[in-house]
Amino acid sequence: MKLVPVLIASVLAATAAQAADPLPSWNDGAAKQSIVAFVGKVTAEGTPDFVPPAERIATFDNDGTLWAEQPMYFQLLFALDQVRLLASQHPEWRDQEPYASLLKGDVKGALAGGEKSLAEIMMATHAGTTTEEFAGRVSGWIAAAKHPKTGKLYTAMVYQPMLELLAYLRANGFKNFVVSGGGIEFMRPWAEAVYGIPPEQVIGSSIKTKFEMRGGTPVLLRLPELNFFDDKEGKPVGIQQHIGRRPVAAFGNSDGDLQMLQWTAAGSGPRLCLYVRHDDAAREWAYDRESSVGRLDKGLDEAKARGWTVVSMKGDWKAIYPEP
Repeated sequence: MKLVPVLIASVLAATAAQAADPLPSWNDGAAKQSIVAFVGKVTAEGTPDFVPPAERIATFDNDGTLWAEQPMYFQLLFALDQVRLLASQHPEWRDQEPYASLLKGDVKGALAGGEKSLAEIMMATHAGTTTEEFAGRVSGWIAAAKHPKTGKLYTAMVYQPMLELLAYLRANGFKNFVVSGGGIEFMRPWAEAVYGIPPEQVIGSSIKTKFEMRGGTPVLLRLPELNFFDDKEGKPVGIQQHIGRRPVAAFGNSDGDLQMLQWTAAGSGPRLCLYVRHDDAAREWAYDRESSVGRLDKGLDEAKARGWTVVSMKGDWKAIYPEP
């Protein structure tokens, strides 16, 4: 995968500028100031707000927080591409919904069945392989597939300001985790190259997996059954199960992240809870309360009521994506 240059270029740019400005793609407004003030506070040794490095846990949602999520979640776009790729192995799909509509190019019709149709598509394209086989499919897709509107690789649609934030926190002793409603095995093959976050620091939804021997070789087989849904109330549960520490900083963009931010804010000592608000129709997309993808409604109200940081993509970010 040719993903490393994206991360290297972004990190080098951030590192070169950090002596004067740790977040060069951020405008000098309240959002940036709240981040810098928080980091300065928790890393000041000998003060009541000092947080030991082992406890500097930061959790980041993925879709809409670290990379784009319109017109639909990128993992769903992967699944739709996989249906077309696997169709020759499933002739029955020509007459079976939701696959028949997908193969005709009617995505809206294929998803008309709601969660049932979505679950069928995801299980058909995500199960029945070993973990290594699935990782290979993801790696091949993420290295070549392009966004239907921008024509960019999906890994080029990560947010430059958030890459800088990840690097800034890491440079100050934080351990960054992805905590996403997306599939854990979908994110792990590329998260380290793109975000600098290794596989063991990725938390996500999962399907059941079993150990079996194939020709004398042990494999892990992915089963068509949900194991854990890492969204909404599931996010604090996933954090506890995987990390065992409450985060001191949490970053999201939708109501699906609200419980993660609430859990973070409920801890003692300094806390940073931040929402990325999509309000830049010219450079990205503008959506929040009424969106079917990445809806930010209850979370936006709670952020205002509790004084959490709300980032305006239009007003707070000098750039959206990394330079080519």
